[in-house]
Amino acid sequence: HPATGESFELNAIAAAVLGGTSMSGGRGTIGGTIVGAFVIGILSDGLVMMGVSSFWQMVIKGLVIIVAVVVDQAQRRLQSRVTLMQMAKAG
Repeated sequence: HPATGESFELNAIAAAVLGGTSMSGGRGTIGGTIVGAFVIGILSDGLVMMGVSSFWQMVIKGLVIIVAVVVDQAQRRLQSRVTLMQMAKAG
């Protein structure tokens, strides 16, 4: 069947991002991705049990990815500021 596994790519991306993998690359762990996969699995099962349509399930997963990316970027900016402040104090 040609549509088999059609929506799995969104789940895979969401699991990786929720697990701490950076969308800009260079960061991430297998353990974090596994935890992210469990979270996405629980979210998906919960949405199915509540009778949410597949369209809204994809919208919710997309929003989860967006929130995870925003949080990741905020953490990177904060870390770079802290590093710059430490370098300024040392120098």
